[in-house]
Amino acid sequence: MTATPTDAGRGPKASAKDLPSVDRLLRAPAAAALRAGHGHTLVAGEARALLESMRTQAVAGTLDSARVAPDALDAALAQRVEARLAPRMRRVLNLTGTVIHTNLGRALLADSALQHLLAMIAGPNNLEYDLASGGRGDRDGLVEELLCTLTGAPAATVVNNNAAAVLLTIAALARGREVIVSRGELVEIGGAFRMPDVMAAAGATLVEVGTTNRTHPGDYERAIGERTALVMKVHTSNYAVQGFTAAVDEATLAGIAHARGLPLASDLGSGSLVDLAAWGLPREPLPQEKLASGCDVVTFSGDKLLGGPQAGLIVGSREAVERIRRFPLKRALRVSKLPLAALEATLRLYLRPERLAQDLPTLRLLVRPEAQIRALAQQLAPALAAAVAPRFAVEVVALQGQIGSGSLPVERLPSAGLALAPVAKPGTGRALDELAAALRALPLPVIGRIADDRLLLDLRCLEDAASFVDQLPRLREVLA
Repeated sequence: MTATPTDAGRGPKASAKDLPSVDRLLRAPAAAALRAGHGHTLVAGEARALLESMRTQAVAGTLDSARVAPDALDAALAQRVEARLAPRMRRVLNLTGTVIHTNLGRALLADSALQHLLAMIAGPNNLEYDLASGGRGDRDGLVEELLCTLTGAPAATVVNNNAAAVLLTIAALARGREVIVSRGELVEIGGAFRMPDVMAAAGATLVEVGTTNRTHPGDYERAIGERTALVMKVHTSNYAVQGFTAAVDEATLAGIAHARGLPLASDLGSGSLVDLAAWGLPREPLPQEKLASGCDVVTFSGDKLLGGPQAGLIVGSREAVERIRRFPLKRALRVSKLPLAALEATLRLYLRPERLAQDLPTLRLLVRPEAQIRALAQQLAPALAAAVAPRFAVEVVALQGQIGSGSLPVERLPSAGLALAPVAKPGTGRALDELAAALRALPLPVIGRIADDRLLLDLRCLEDAASFVDQLPRLREVLA
């Protein structure tokens, strides 16, 4: 092997001619074993990519000669194959303090939902097959009865998320015509998806009434004209307008709309099927209440406060829901068997509301007692302190979490957790970034948050403490 001159204190460098050919690398016993286990195509592709990367480094004079040794090449190839086969979507530990975290998958599915989901994907199922008649069925029928029972709606349908539910409702009921919405309710959904944009995508013309902070019944009455097709109410779940405010409730709006022969739609955003105040949480509007107030259509999400899979739920009158169901866009937005199976199992949990706080993970985490969380923090503190010493100090602290995903944004959940602070004050920011990266690099990534020169691990969502503790030896090695 030819080595190039090196800088003082650095090892010798390899040249491009020190690298084996792809064929020679693949004939090595280790590579042959990889090909036997994974096939020629994958291993050969990774071998080419590995050698090309190393060749580029060799030409630049940055390839250490030790890396072209046969054992080192075998190990590098095995690592590339393993990395290529590793899943990109991985389970993580959510210690951010946000229970329904949009970036971390939102609601956790209940055990019964997981079991039903696995059963339905393990073999054929009656997704669109009527077992009673032996003929073609309607996939909406798998959950429609449950949704109607729980909300009191005459009819219901489901699409792939709540933004789609709003889009489809507007398109089906008001395409080519006008929709009246209060200016104070022109919300922006996550990802810069704004209500005016939804209107435009649905082919409807938005008519704003009132002002940002005050809208009155007369504003709606004066805006209704020949081209008006729909009056819409939007729950501002992801922000709050406070102070000198006024809004028109659904019962009043229903009277105004129905007197002119117009339907009234209400979008609840996150949505909840039960009164959260029963568990000491802030109250959210319920779809059954909006329907009782006279709304013809109510839309809400399946994977936020409801605690199920991503889905947009549409409940309302038979006439309105049937128009929505028959609109051509419905097929493009329909849900597959996987979320339908999870949604059905989740909705069944609501038939036994007394058990929800035990059976529904989202609610269970939201109502978890602060004292229980603090006790867990005190239990874990010594082991974590030993893993991060001597570079970081660990302290049990009181924290304020949140529900998340735009639900009740100004409300906070009293919680507890562990605060990690660098012992050496210079370079605090860099040290915390390194610690956060080390936690994310664990086999089961740990996601916390950095605030006030500390890395905070809120333990509200940590129910399996062993999954955290078992990784501390690995964390100690990385930090060392």
